[in-house]
Amino acid sequence: MNFDYLNPVDNSILSFIEMQSDRTFGQCIDIYSDKSSQPDLINKKIAIIGVLDGRGSVGNNGTGTNLNEIRKELYKLYPGNWPVNVVDLGDIVEGHTIKDTYFALGESLEYLIKNKIIPIIIGGGQDLTYANYRAYDKLEQTVNIVAVDNKFDLGSIEDELASNSYLSKVVMNEPNNLFNFCNLGYQTYFNSQDELDLLDSLFFETHRLGELVNDIKIVEPILRDADIVSVDISSIKNSYAPANKNAGPNGLSGAEICAISRYAGISDKVSSFGIFEYNPIFDDKNQTAQLISQMIWYFIEGYNYRAHDYPFGLKDQYKKFIVPIEDQILHFYKSHKSGRWWMEIDISNNNKFKRHALIPCTYQDYISASNQDIPERWIRTLKKLV
Repeated sequence: MNFDYLNPVDNSILSFIEMQSDRTFGQCIDIYSDKSSQPDLINKKIAIIGVLDGRGSVGNNGTGTNLNEIRKELYKLYPGNWPVNVVDLGDIVEGHTIKDTYFALGESLEYLIKNKIIPIIIGGGQDLTYANYRAYDKLEQTVNIVAVDNKFDLGSIEDELASNSYLSKVVMNEPNNLFNFCNLGYQTYFNSQDELDLLDSLFFETHRLGELVNDIKIVEPILRDADIVSVDISSIKNSYAPANKNAGPNGLSGAEICAISRYAGISDKVSSFGIFEYNPIFDDKNQTAQLISQMIWYFIEGYNYRAHDYPFGLKDQYKKFIVPIEDQILHFYKSHKSGRWWMEIDISNNNKFKRHALIPCTYQDYISASNQDIPERWIRTLKKLV
C-alpha cells in the first residue's frame, strides 16, 4: 500500500489514547503513527481512513476537517466480546486539486478491497462515494451501492462532480460497473418527481424515511446485497447529529442509524463503508462525533457476527422452497445457520451477473410468493438481467 498518500494519526490523539484504560478501543488497534514505521496489515480485517478534503461538499463548508474528535470518541469506547483486527491508517490530505484527492483515495481503497480489508471512510463530502465506486474498476465485478441520504444527489451529467451530483457520474460514466443503487431514508419534499421517475425507470430502489422509521428491519436484506454503503450525515435528525449544515428536523434517529451500521457490518457482501458530510463547526458538545464513533463501533461488531452463509456454498446448509407462480417457478433458500432467506433468478450461464442471481429477501417475501404475489425486488432484479 502506498503510504505516501497518508498522514499519520496526530500525536495529540496518541497522547489521548495513553490516558485511556488499557481495555479501550484505542489500546486494542494498530495505528499509523509515524511516517518511518508503517503498520502491519497482515490479518487486518477493517481499516479506518480519513479524508481531509471537503471541496466537493455543497452547502456544508467546513466538512473534511478535524477528524480527531471522531477518533477520540471512538478510541475511548470499549470493544465487545470479539476480535479487534482493526487498523487506523490516518488521513488522506487535501491534494493540489480535488481530482488528486479522488485518485489518492481510490488507489488506497483499491489496495484494501483487493486484500479483503474493509475500509471505513470518514470525513469529506459524499462526492467521495464516486472515488470509492471507481476503486472497484479493476476488480472486474458489478457493484451495488446503498446510500443513506435524504436526497438522491443526482444532479445532471453536465454538473461538475460534487456531493449533490455524484450519482449521475456513477450512472453515466464509463466503465459502468453499477448493477443496483438503493437509497434509504429519502425525504420526498427534497426530491423532484422527475428524479423519482428516473430512478424507477432504471429499476433502482428507493425507500422513504417513513418506511424505515416504521420498521428499520426492512433495511437488512437490502444491505445484505450491498458492496458499498455510503452514509450522508444529513440523513440523521439535526437534534441527533448537528454537525451538518444541510441537516434538518426530520431524519433518522441515533439508534436507527446505528442499527443500519450494524446491518451493514453483518452483510457478507459489504466491502466498504463511508460516513460523509461531518462538519465539526456545528458539532455542539461533540454529539455528532460521538454518534459517528458509535456507528463505526456497531459496524465492526456487525462484521464480527457475519454468518458467511451466502448460498453459493453447500446446498445441504440451506432448505430449498419451490413456489410456482403464474408462468414462473421461484426458488427460495433458507439458511440453517442464520435463518435468513434468499430468492433465486435463473440466469443460465451468464457468469457476469452470477453474484446477483441470489437476492436477499425476507420470510414475508416467501409468504407473499406463496400467495401468488411476486416480490417487487425479484421483478426489479429480473428486469436488470434480461
